[in-house]
Amino acid sequence: MASFEKSGKKCPDCGGTLFIEDKNRGEIVCAKCGLVLEEDFIDRGQEWRSFDSEQSSNRARSGAPLTYTKHDKGLTTEIGKGLGELYKVPGKKRAQYYRLKKWHKRLIESKDRNLSFALSELQRVISFLNLPKSVHEKVGRYYEEAVDKGLVRGRSIESVIAALVYGVSRQFDTPRTLDEIAEASGLEKRDIGRTYRYISRELRIRILPADPQTFVPRFCSMLNLSDKVQAGAIKILGQAQKHDITSGKGPTGVAAAAIYISCVLNGEKRTQREVASIVNVTEVTIRNRYKELVEKLGLEKEVEEKTKEE
Repeated sequence: MASFEKSGKKCPDCGGTLFIEDKNRGEIVCAKCGLVLEEDFIDRGQEWRSFDSEQSSNRARSGAPLTYTKHDKGLTTEIGKGLGELYKVPGKKRAQYYRLKKWHKRLIESKDRNLSFALSELQRVISFLNLPKSVHEKVGRYYEEAVDKGLVRGRSIESVIAALVYGVSRQFDTPRTLDEIAEASGLEKRDIGRTYRYISRELRIRILPADPQTFVPRFCSMLNLSDKVQAGAIKILGQAQKHDITSGKGPTGVAAAAIYISCVLNGEKRTQREVASIVNVTEVTIRNRYKELVEKLGLEKEVEEKTKEE
């Protein structure tokens, strides 16, 4: 039995809003006074039982869930797969089979052809950047919306996909830098930026500036740093945000400087050049952000002592 709240519904007897669902009896009961509010309701669950995954897959009568990562949301109709299927058909029927297959391809709408190409490109970019499935799904949904509104016309499919990946990855706190997106898509940063501004305005996607803390785990992993350094960098960035040091600065540069400071404090040696090459910022940027953070957070003495020890 599970208790739950129903919005806008109250018990007529005691005014309670917490109810208990008894699936064995088919009743919904007030948790406060015990009044039966509904009875004999229909059980919409499965009528069969399974004791392992094989039994479950054999008895299930539904397919895979709908997904925006495929142009037809996963409900694919295909006449044969490759030339191998042609030779399974009797000789007399081969011409008819070939004709059916050809017309099936021709009758696909232009929107489906566009989505089919775009979502295969999206799959490649997502895989290259190692982004989660939630980002993949959301970008697919936004792209279909952009196609329906005619926003893709006059722009390359690759630039729209790259712009949406850049924006949505920030929405889901798994940001990727513009340089990484440009490398994955093979486009110039200027084109991606221009398309991103247009698409986000037209689709009303509100994306806040990237938080430097969201870059730290990935950069630390790429530099083979310990959890201690990662936690230290996040703590430094938290203090910096309280003192309003990070506003107006590039998030990757600030994250790189915090990681470098944390490396020094925790005795895990990494040069500014090593950090700069991984984060894809210049050593000058790291040096400037490093000085600002150390001075304003009062870490000068601590950093000097650790440097002397080394």
